[in-house]
Amino acid sequence: MVSPLFQITNFLHRHHRCMLCRLPVDTPDQHWCQPCLARFPRTPYCHGCGATTLTMTEYCGRCLTRPPPWQRCYRLGEYRFPLRQLVHKFKFGHQFWLARPLGTLLAQAIPEPAPLLLPVPLHPRRQLTRSFNQSTLLATAIAEATGSRCQPGLLRRTRHTPAQHQLNKAQRQTNLRDAFRLRKPIFRPSSPLPSHVALVDDVVTTGSTLSVLTRLLLAEGVERVDIYCLCYTPAGK
Repeated sequence: MVSPLFQITNFLHRHHRCMLCRLPVDTPDQHWCQPCLARFPRTPYCHGCGATTLTMTEYCGRCLTRPPPWQRCYRLGEYRFPLRQLVHKFKFGHQFWLARPLGTLLAQAIPEPAPLLLPVPLHPRRQLTRSFNQSTLLATAIAEATGSRCQPGLLRRTRHTPAQHQLNKAQRQTNLRDAFRLRKPIFRPSSPLPSHVALVDDVVTTGSTLSVLTRLLLAEGVERVDIYCLCYTPAGK
Protein backbone atom coordinates (compact mmCIF):
# COMPACT_ATOMS: atom_id res chain seq x y z
CA MET A 1 0.00 0.00 0.00
CA VAL A 2 1.29 3.42 -0.97
CA SER A 3 1.49 5.82 1.97
CA PRO A 4 -0.54 9.09 1.88
CA LEU A 5 2.69 11.08 2.36
CA PHE A 6 4.22 9.49 -0.73
CA GLN A 7 1.05 10.19 -2.74
CA ILE A 8 1.06 13.86 -1.71
CA THR A 9 4.79 14.19 -2.46
CA ASN A 10 4.34 12.53 -5.84
CA PHE A 11 1.37 14.78 -6.63
CA LEU A 12 3.30 17.95 -5.80
CA HIS A 13 6.33 16.73 -7.76
CA ARG A 14 4.25 16.00 -10.85
CA HIS A 15 2.69 19.47 -10.72
CA HIS A 16 5.93 21.44 -10.86
CA ARG A 17 5.81 22.45 -14.50
CA CYS A 18 7.86 24.56 -16.89
CA MET A 19 6.30 28.00 -17.35
CA LEU A 20 6.74 27.75 -21.13
CA CYS A 21 6.09 24.20 -22.32
CA ARG A 22 4.22 23.03 -19.18
CA LEU A 23 6.26 19.81 -18.99
CA PRO A 24 7.20 18.60 -15.48
CA VAL A 25 10.33 19.96 -13.80
CA ASP A 26 12.17 18.58 -10.79
CA THR A 27 11.79 21.30 -8.14
CA PRO A 28 9.45 24.25 -7.43
CA ASP A 29 12.30 26.75 -7.86
CA GLN A 30 13.03 25.41 -11.35
CA HIS A 31 10.80 27.64 -13.45
CA TRP A 32 11.87 26.41 -16.89
CA CYS A 33 12.99 23.03 -18.13
CA GLN A 34 16.50 22.79 -19.58
CA PRO A 35 15.36 22.61 -23.26
CA CYS A 36 13.29 25.80 -22.85
CA LEU A 37 16.02 27.55 -20.87
CA ALA A 38 18.46 26.73 -23.67
CA ARG A 39 16.20 28.64 -26.08
CA PHE A 40 16.54 31.91 -24.19
CA PRO A 41 18.27 34.32 -26.62
CA ARG A 42 21.79 34.86 -25.25
CA THR A 43 23.30 36.63 -28.24
CA PRO A 44 26.39 38.84 -27.74
CA TYR A 45 25.58 42.50 -27.25
CA CYS A 46 27.02 45.95 -26.66
CA HIS A 47 27.37 46.77 -22.96
CA GLY A 48 26.82 50.41 -23.85
CA CYS A 49 23.42 50.50 -25.54
CA GLY A 50 22.34 46.86 -25.33
CA ALA A 51 22.16 46.31 -29.10
CA THR A 52 22.99 42.86 -30.47
CA THR A 53 26.51 42.57 -31.91
CA LEU A 54 28.59 39.85 -33.58
CA THR A 55 30.78 39.47 -30.49
CA MET A 56 30.43 40.67 -26.92
CA THR A 57 31.81 44.19 -26.83
CA GLU A 58 32.15 47.05 -24.39
CA TYR A 59 31.02 49.67 -26.90
CA CYS A 60 29.68 49.25 -30.42
CA GLY A 61 30.48 51.70 -33.21
CA ARG A 62 27.40 53.81 -32.47
CA CYS A 63 28.31 54.07 -28.78
CA LEU A 64 31.90 55.02 -29.62
CA THR A 65 30.53 57.89 -31.72
CA ARG A 66 27.67 58.89 -29.41
CA PRO A 67 28.04 57.11 -26.05
CA PRO A 68 24.94 56.83 -23.86
CA PRO A 69 24.93 58.82 -20.60
CA TRP A 70 24.91 55.63 -18.52
CA GLN A 71 27.93 53.40 -17.90
CA ARG A 72 26.82 49.81 -18.57
CA CYS A 73 23.72 48.01 -19.84
CA TYR A 74 22.96 44.43 -18.78
CA ARG A 75 20.18 42.41 -20.39
CA LEU A 76 18.84 38.89 -20.65
CA GLY A 77 18.44 38.87 -24.42
CA GLU A 78 16.59 40.10 -27.46
CA TYR A 79 12.88 40.82 -27.58
CA ARG A 80 11.94 37.52 -29.23
CA PHE A 81 10.81 34.04 -28.21
CA PRO A 82 10.65 33.09 -25.43
CA LEU A 83 11.46 36.38 -23.65
CA ARG A 84 8.90 38.29 -25.71
CA GLN A 85 6.12 35.92 -24.66
CA LEU A 86 7.22 36.01 -21.01
CA VAL A 87 7.38 39.82 -20.96
CA HIS A 88 3.87 40.02 -22.48
CA LYS A 89 2.51 37.64 -19.85
CA PHE A 90 4.30 39.57 -17.11
CA LYS A 91 3.42 43.07 -18.29
CA PHE A 92 0.01 42.74 -19.92
CA GLY A 93 -1.24 39.38 -18.66
CA HIS A 94 -0.92 40.34 -14.99
CA GLN A 95 1.32 37.34 -14.33
CA PHE A 96 3.34 39.38 -11.86
CA TRP A 97 4.86 36.27 -10.27
CA LEU A 98 7.17 36.06 -13.31
CA ALA A 99 9.15 38.95 -11.81
CA ARG A 100 11.06 36.71 -9.41
CA PRO A 101 12.37 34.06 -11.85
CA LEU A 102 13.13 36.66 -14.54
CA GLY A 103 14.81 38.99 -12.05
CA THR A 104 16.85 36.15 -10.58
CA LEU A 105 17.99 35.09 -14.04
CA LEU A 106 18.98 38.65 -14.92
CA ALA A 107 20.85 39.07 -11.63
CA GLN A 108 23.15 36.21 -12.65
CA ALA A 109 24.34 38.30 -15.61
CA ILE A 110 25.35 41.31 -13.48
CA PRO A 111 28.98 41.03 -12.26
CA GLU A 112 29.01 44.13 -10.01
CA PRO A 113 25.47 44.95 -8.85
CA ALA A 114 24.73 48.53 -7.91
CA PRO A 115 23.92 49.06 -4.21
CA LEU A 116 20.76 50.99 -5.14
CA LEU A 117 18.20 49.97 -7.77
CA LEU A 118 15.63 52.45 -9.07
CA PRO A 119 12.76 51.17 -11.25
CA VAL A 120 11.59 53.34 -14.12
CA PRO A 121 8.43 54.98 -12.75
CA LEU A 122 4.99 54.95 -14.35
CA HIS A 123 2.68 57.92 -14.32
CA PRO A 124 0.00 57.40 -11.63
CA ARG A 125 -2.69 57.27 -14.32
CA ARG A 126 -0.95 54.47 -16.20
CA GLN A 127 -0.14 52.58 -13.03
CA LEU A 128 -3.78 52.81 -11.96
CA THR A 129 -4.81 51.32 -15.31
CA ARG A 130 -2.24 48.51 -15.15
CA SER A 131 -2.57 48.06 -11.35
CA PHE A 132 1.19 47.55 -10.90
CA ASN A 133 4.56 48.73 -12.17
CA GLN A 134 6.40 45.81 -13.75
CA SER A 135 9.76 47.60 -13.37
CA THR A 136 9.25 47.87 -9.61
CA LEU A 137 8.52 44.16 -9.28
CA LEU A 138 11.52 43.32 -11.43
CA ALA A 139 13.83 45.65 -9.48
CA THR A 140 12.64 44.14 -6.20
CA ALA A 141 13.45 40.63 -7.45
CA ILE A 142 16.91 41.67 -8.66
CA ALA A 143 17.60 43.40 -5.34
CA GLU A 144 16.69 40.25 -3.43
CA ALA A 145 19.02 38.17 -5.62
CA THR A 146 21.97 40.59 -5.42
CA GLY A 147 21.63 41.97 -1.90
CA SER A 148 21.04 45.47 -3.25
CA ARG A 149 18.45 47.98 -2.08
CA CYS A 150 15.39 48.91 -4.14
CA GLN A 151 13.71 52.31 -3.68
CA PRO A 152 10.78 52.69 -6.08
CA GLY A 153 9.65 55.99 -4.58
CA LEU A 154 12.71 58.09 -5.35
CA LEU A 155 11.91 58.67 -9.03
CA ARG A 156 8.50 60.09 -9.89
CA ARG A 157 6.82 60.62 -13.24
CA THR A 158 5.06 63.97 -13.07
CA ARG A 159 3.66 64.21 -16.60
CA HIS A 160 1.63 61.67 -18.57
CA THR A 161 3.23 61.25 -22.00
CA PRO A 162 2.59 59.13 -25.12
CA ALA A 163 4.59 55.91 -25.44
CA GLN A 164 8.06 56.58 -26.87
CA HIS A 165 7.87 53.89 -29.56
CA GLN A 166 4.95 55.76 -31.17
CA LEU A 167 7.06 58.89 -31.80
CA ASN A 168 9.85 59.86 -34.16
CA LYS A 169 13.29 60.95 -33.00
CA ALA A 170 12.47 64.67 -32.77
CA GLN A 171 9.24 64.01 -30.89
CA ARG A 172 10.98 61.66 -28.44
CA GLN A 173 13.44 64.37 -27.49
CA THR A 174 10.66 66.75 -26.39
CA ASN A 175 8.14 64.18 -25.17
CA LEU A 176 9.93 63.56 -21.87
CA ARG A 177 10.96 67.13 -21.10
CA ASP A 178 10.29 67.83 -17.40
CA ALA A 179 8.45 64.49 -17.11
CA PHE A 180 10.46 63.17 -14.13
CA ARG A 181 11.42 64.37 -10.69
CA LEU A 182 13.73 63.00 -8.02
CA ARG A 183 11.94 62.78 -4.70
CA LYS A 184 14.11 63.37 -1.65
CA PRO A 185 13.88 60.76 1.16
CA ILE A 186 11.33 61.90 3.74
CA PHE A 187 13.27 60.90 6.85
CA ARG A 188 16.75 61.81 5.54
CA PRO A 189 16.23 64.60 3.01
CA SER A 190 19.92 65.48 2.99
CA SER A 191 21.09 61.87 2.54
CA PRO A 192 23.12 61.64 -0.68
CA LEU A 193 22.59 58.97 -3.30
CA PRO A 194 25.29 56.30 -3.58
CA SER A 195 27.91 56.77 -6.27
CA HIS A 196 26.67 53.69 -8.16
CA VAL A 197 22.97 53.39 -9.08
CA ALA A 198 21.11 51.13 -11.53
CA LEU A 199 17.90 51.90 -13.41
CA VAL A 200 15.63 48.90 -13.99
CA ASP A 201 13.19 48.50 -16.90
CA ASP A 202 11.58 45.59 -18.69
CA VAL A 203 12.37 46.44 -22.33
CA VAL A 204 14.84 48.99 -23.74
CA THR A 205 13.91 50.38 -27.15
CA THR A 206 14.94 53.96 -27.87
CA GLY A 207 16.70 54.56 -24.54
CA SER A 208 15.21 58.06 -24.37
CA THR A 209 13.49 57.55 -21.01
CA LEU A 210 16.62 56.01 -19.49
CA SER A 211 18.75 58.86 -20.84
CA VAL A 212 16.55 61.46 -19.14
CA LEU A 213 16.58 59.56 -15.84
CA THR A 214 20.35 58.97 -16.03
CA ARG A 215 21.08 62.66 -16.53
CA LEU A 216 18.77 63.46 -13.63
CA LEU A 217 20.80 61.15 -11.37
CA LEU A 218 24.14 62.43 -12.65
CA ALA A 219 23.03 65.98 -11.84
CA GLU A 220 22.45 64.80 -8.25
CA GLY A 221 26.05 63.64 -7.90
CA VAL A 222 25.76 59.97 -8.90
CA GLU A 223 29.01 58.89 -10.57
CA ARG A 224 27.91 55.67 -12.29
CA VAL A 225 24.51 54.67 -13.64
CA ASP A 226 23.87 51.19 -15.06
CA ILE A 227 20.85 49.82 -16.89
CA TYR A 228 19.27 46.46 -16.02
CA CYS A 229 16.64 45.20 -18.45
CA LEU A 230 15.08 41.97 -19.64
CA CYS A 231 15.17 42.69 -23.35
CA TYR A 232 16.52 45.06 -25.97
CA THR A 233 14.69 45.72 -29.21
CA PRO A 234 15.48 48.30 -31.91
CA ALA A 235 12.93 51.06 -32.37
CA GLY A 236 10.11 49.99 -34.61
CA LYS A 237 10.37 46.28 -33.78
